[in-house]
Amino acid sequence: MSARSEYDKWRASPALSDAERRELLDIADDAAEIESRFFAPLAFGTAGLRGVMALGTNRINVHVIRHATQAFAEVILEKLGGGEVAVCRDCRINSLLFAQEAASVLAGNGIRVRIFDDIRPTPELSFAIRKYGCAAGINITASHNTKEYNGYKVYLSDGAQLPPREARWVAERMEGTDIFASIKRVEYGDAVARGIITVMGEETDEAFLAEALGEAAEPQAVAAVADRLRVVYTPFHGAGYKLVPEALRRLGVRHLYPVPEQMTPDGTFPTVESPNPELPEGFALAGRLAREVGADIIIGTDPDSDRIAVLVRDGAKGGADNPDYVHLSGNKTGVLLIDYVLASKKRAGVLPENPVVLKTIVTTDMARRAARLGGARCFDTFTGFKFMAERKGELESSGEGNVVFSYEESYGYMAGDYVRDKDAVTAAVLITAMTAH
Repeated sequence: MSARSEYDKWRASPALSDAERRELLDIADDAAEIESRFFAPLAFGTAGLRGVMALGTNRINVHVIRHATQAFAEVILEKLGGGEVAVCRDCRINSLLFAQEAASVLAGNGIRVRIFDDIRPTPELSFAIRKYGCAAGINITASHNTKEYNGYKVYLSDGAQLPPREARWVAERMEGTDIFASIKRVEYGDAVARGIITVMGEETDEAFLAEALGEAAEPQAVAAVADRLRVVYTPFHGAGYKLVPEALRRLGVRHLYPVPEQMTPDGTFPTVESPNPELPEGFALAGRLAREVGADIIIGTDPDSDRIAVLVRDGAKGGADNPDYVHLSGNKTGVLLIDYVLASKKRAGVLPENPVVLKTIVTTDMARRAARLGGARCFDTFTGFKFMAERKGELESSGEGNVVFSYEESYGYMAGDYVRDKDAVTAAVLITAMTAH
């Protein structure tokens, strides 16, 4: 079907609201815009879907979200044996709507749902899937993309993102079904009232925080310097705004300085051009605050709080009254954490036998040396935490090794046995404990 034919089909669909019909009417004479929006559907892959928010097959909107969820629901029922699904979202525009619509479609297919009552860090979704024995999970997020984007990530029962085979199953279902006619759904409020959808809240936060804090093998190191240690934190208006500060305070940080202008969740990200902690320029406000309070480190997490970056005080530049802060690469932070995690667990007597570190094939080989010096073996995986999660499961189920830490150079870190994805909450705990040590 041509882009114009697909556009006409959408305009004629009774599934569209009046506002949606007006949106399409506004581009009726713009052939280039119609081509851009309708030339092809977004491709569903191992990372799910991600795109600019607008009406169209090649955009992210409620109809594409429903279609993907209908396909995933069929895969869950017919190929994965059924079961509950956990649903999470970040702070982005339309994330609440998309999350509730995904839950409504799951409910319409007879699948029970656990949905968070508000925005949550991505790793807490991975944790919830594992804690509650869910068959799968859905996360509405576009990670650190700019404000125009949103996305749809899918997880399986191990808490890791979809492997290639299962992603292909969902993609094939989407290709073989109509985006409007195939949808089964129950109104969100009705599904909650009937108990098909259960809302998760503080009880899941508490369980997740307990696991994250448990990864700090030497909490006494923080207590020893609590009067002097100063930490600045920014969530870039995202999902880390609540749990990261709470985790650091429970760790024992007394002088924690959240960046006030960036602590309110906001999908327009008004204080930065891009909410990506990989970019040093995004830390302008945090740097100013850090110089005012004499912070030792600055920590920043992306909008869904799975990636994290750290800036460290440079004592050789700027002087005591106006220090400079150096933005560490993901590789540098990862190598430092390998060294610290292995050494601290060894000192605390909790390093497991046959310890293993995982990294991706494009991550620095210095990680391998750091692991060896710490008494661990290091294995490579393909890029992506789904492959690290898969390798971790293989090693541990076969008794070949116990994975204590995994990372990739793009600012993603995974520790412990309770998540199978990047985890900026636990990484914030470890980075702060390492700084204290």
